[in-house]
Parts: sequence; structure tokens; C-alpha cells
Amino acid sequence: MTNQIELSGVNKYYGAYHALKNIDLAIPKGSFVALVGPSGCGKSTLLRSLAGLETISSGDLLIAGERMNGVPPRRRDLAMVFQSYALYPHMTVEENLTYSLKIKGVKKAERKKAADDVAAVTGLKDLLSRYPRELSGGQRQRVAMSRAIIRNPKAFLFDEPLSNLDAALRVHMRKEIRTLHDRLGATSVYVTHDQVEAMTMADHVVVMRQGIVEQHGAPLDLYDRPINRFVAGFIGSPAMNFIDAQSSADGRFLLLDLQSPQVLPAPASLPPDQRVVVGIRPEHLRPAAGGEEGLEFDVAAVESTGSASYVTAATSPEIVVVLNERSAIRRGERVRFAVDTRQIHLFDATTGQRLDVP
Repeated sequence: MTNQIELSGVNKYYGAYHALKNIDLAIPKGSFVALVGPSGCGKSTLLRSLAGLETISSGDLLIAGERMNGVPPRRRDLAMVFQSYALYPHMTVEENLTYSLKIKGVKKAERKKAADDVAAVTGLKDLLSRYPRELSGGQRQRVAMSRAIIRNPKAFLFDEPLSNLDAALRVHMRKEIRTLHDRLGATSVYVTHDQVEAMTMADHVVVMRQGIVEQHGAPLDLYDRPINRFVAGFIGSPAMNFIDAQSSADGRFLLLDLQSPQVLPAPASLPPDQRVVVGIRPEHLRPAAGGEEGLEFDVAAVESTGSASYVTAATSPEIVVVLNERSAIRRGERVRFAVDTRQIHLFDATTGQRLDVP
């Protein structure tokens, strides 16, 4: 598959501050890639560097095989969709859509046809004569996307485009953006702080922290095999539970530090007395049956959404259990939960790196 965007050894400095650190990334043509990470991780700086709004300090940036270092934004043939929509308030929807074509000298009849064609795809056909102030948040976001589409760019760059929308509309617009991406056969790079958004929309997720790409790959690959504790804790909602532990003398059991010392069968053979961090996703715990072994703790809170129950343990660190059912468990009750040992993740207690042990 041909790469539409390639970054090789890309660095970005703001004075002494190292914002992007040796970024190597290839984005195939037609793919949907999400850049995700906490605030200040460098994801928006990376997106702005692609767009040409920031100048990279070193390394190479290629778009459609052409080196773009130093090339101004207008010559990169990329379309950016911002969080703020950035619509012209004094222009109608149609005028907003066709403004870039007007600047290029495209004739009025051609501009009209292009606007009609894009509006038919994005559901704006009946709104072309309206002004931005007459539109809902979702409609304005659709206009911003349509304005990008009409240019037929080499790639679409989305900078947290749904942050201003309410929860229900965000879910709806996620589907709309992904459907449009597939229909257009576009290449999309999407920045978000919301890992659920990244997981549900993208073919490929790039997890960043402090200017570094920690891990990238298919969403479920990151979920199932996080490379380190940071990725494990960032991908997944609710977040993975982490418990400090030490292997027993024979390496077959993990001695967990909870309300009281507890034992869990080790998922693999470990050296005796090795310090590790045990990672257990909330959905991989369930109420133990009969005399079944498990972790036992007091319940601090139970939250129900109707279709699922969230049980929080009175432990430090806090442990969360997700049950895909309504539960009779009550606050203050002492409960034993069985653990699927095949789903346990182990991380080095010092470095946080994943431990792959036999």
C-alpha cells in the first residue's frame, strides 16, 4: 500500500523545549489514523507540522512522495478541520464552501455545481442559503467538513473537531466522519484526547506522550498487547487496574498488595521474588462462584447504567470491576472476584515496560 504521508526522524523545538522527538510514522493512502494522548503530548503540534502551520526543526516530511520541508501550507494540498469550525459569519453556507474555489479563479457555475455535489453527500442541500448563526453545532461542523471535502485534498487533518459538541451529537458525528472518509476513499489524520473516539473511528491509533510515539497499531492490538504501562492505562475505558505485586519463591504465584496480602496464580513462570505491576482490565474480573479462588475486597461504590454495573473496591490503588449486567452487590459488602489469568498483563515495576515471559 502506498504511503500518503511519511515522517522520518522529525523533531520540533520551541527554544530549548523539545516538543516532537524523532517521530517516524508512515500513513498509508486511504487510511484513517488517530493521534491520541494526554494534553501536551505533542499530537496537535504534529498535526500542525503536517499542515505547515509549524516548521519542523529536523527530519523529513513527505506528502504523496514529495518532500514538504519548508513548503508553505497553501502548497501542501491538505485540508484542515478545526475544533472552532472557523466559518465566515457573513457568508452563506454555499459561499463558505466555495470560497477556496473562488480564490483559485474557478467559474461561478462550476463552484455552484461543486457545492451542490458536496452538499448532497454531507446532507447540507437544504441549508446552502443559511448563515452560520442559523445552524446548530452539528450542522456547522458538517459545513466545516464539506468545505474541506470540496477541495479534494491529498489528506484531511482533523484537530479535535468534536470537542464543542454534546455527548450524543459527538457519537453521531463520529459515525458521519467515518462514513464520509470511507465514501471518499480519503486519507485522514485525526487528533483527539478521547481514546474511545480514537478506538471506534480509526484503522490505526498512534499513542503519544511527551513528544514521543509510545506505540502505534490497530486499535485492538494496542488494547490487547500494550507495550507499556502508560499505553495500557490510556487505552481502555474504564482504565486498566494496576496492582503492585511480587512473585512467590517458586515463581508460580503473585503476592498482591491490596487491603490485605492476597495471592493470584501467575500467568507465566517468573523469577522468584521479582517485583512486577499486575494489570487487569475491569471486564476481566467477575464474581467468584462457590469455592472459586479470587481477589477479595470491600465494595466502596456500585454504579449502574442499566445495562452494566461498575463496582469500585475500597482498596489503594482503587480497583474497578465492570459487570455487563445489573448487579445485587451493595456498597460495604465484602466480595470475592475471580480473575481470568489468561488476560493478566505484567509490567516491569521500574521501567513500566511489558513483560513477555514464558
